[in-house]
Amino acid sequence: MSAKPESDYDVIVCGGGAGGIGAALGAAQAGARVLLVEKYGFLGGAATTSNVLAYCGFFQQGPDPIKAVGGVADLVLDELRRLGLDCAPFCSPTTQNWIILLEPEAVKLALDRVLAAHGVTVLLHTRVAAATRTAERLQSVTLAGMDGRRRVVAESFIDATGDANLSLIAGLPCRTGNDMGHLQAVSGPIRVGGLDTSVPIDRTAIIEAFREYNKTGAYPTAREDGGIFTQVPRTGDMWWMMYDHALPDLSSESFTRAEQAARAAAQDYVEVLRNRVPGFENAYLSQTGPQIGIRESRHPAARYELTGEDLLTGRQRPDGVAKAAWPIEDHAVAGKPVYRPIGGDGYADIPLDCLRAKGLDNLYFAGRTIGADAAAYASIRVMGTAFATGEAAGRAAARNAA
Repeated sequence: MSAKPESDYDVIVCGGGAGGIGAALGAAQAGARVLLVEKYGFLGGAATTSNVLAYCGFFQQGPDPIKAVGGVADLVLDELRRLGLDCAPFCSPTTQNWIILLEPEAVKLALDRVLAAHGVTVLLHTRVAAATRTAERLQSVTLAGMDGRRRVVAESFIDATGDANLSLIAGLPCRTGNDMGHLQAVSGPIRVGGLDTSVPIDRTAIIEAFREYNKTGAYPTAREDGGIFTQVPRTGDMWWMMYDHALPDLSSESFTRAEQAARAAAQDYVEVLRNRVPGFENAYLSQTGPQIGIRESRHPAARYELTGEDLLTGRQRPDGVAKAAWPIEDHAVAGKPVYRPIGGDGYADIPLDCLRAKGLDNLYFAGRTIGADAAAYASIRVMGTAFATGEAAGRAAARNAA
């Protein structure tokens, strides 16, 4: 029998979005040696890769912002405040949900600083390319970076990739979309610059302008209410969610078409504003992406799936390790989100078994990869909740590695 290889790290976290950041910080605070691997050249997940400039899920829905997520997420918010962001709860006038408005460059720098302060080793421009395992445990991952490939051994692993990439290469069964294989629509939020900030944004004018555009435009929007828009903190830009795209499958061809359509639609939409809405006469497209917002892809097998019934009844339980407080936000039909509030006290507990892989004793999930049925997933996928499930996964992984 060969000797067990000495571990390079106690915990390896794959994915540098909110779930991965929470996991890395949670594990580090528990005393683990942590490696965080991220495929982009920066951290932040949807907030920095997909122009989703709001942390959702930190607060319960209601007339007042009742906090549901704290812990290591507060370390990130504190650093963002030091960089000049307010981070105060903001009530969306469109959805009446409480969110925290973001600016992506501040998010990138804040995450770099917080992870460094907690001794987390970070490898950017690096993907997980392969994994070795026994019947019950992962042993190592092969990392593919700018300097080639190398094998890294750890005691525990966390899949915070959002798309279950680590789980997939580890051979864990994964469901695509809901029970029927249907995926939540992708999003194409954009930033619009050049506004005349002395002119209030006229939602009625936007609605009318797109009623006309939809008659002949190449990329008609299903959002008939003018979309969701706010001001990007510290800028004069408008953040605008107006474009959604149905995704038939997870093929590269489908993602390519979605990306190309989102960019073309963004140009059209800003031109509509410039020509038809007061205050936008000098508007220009400031930013797309860098990529579309992926709301759903694969779901790896967990030991427990949180259910819509758990959320609708606000189920609380002794094995809860995080709170789900964001309403069930179903994007099954592109551009037609359907919201259902969390029941009970306004939140539901997420048990540890949602974060544990079924069949592998040292693989944990964080963020979008945790166990959840279609209804529950429409709530837990948001970034605030991802911080909470990430921290819980990180602490559990560190205990497993001890």
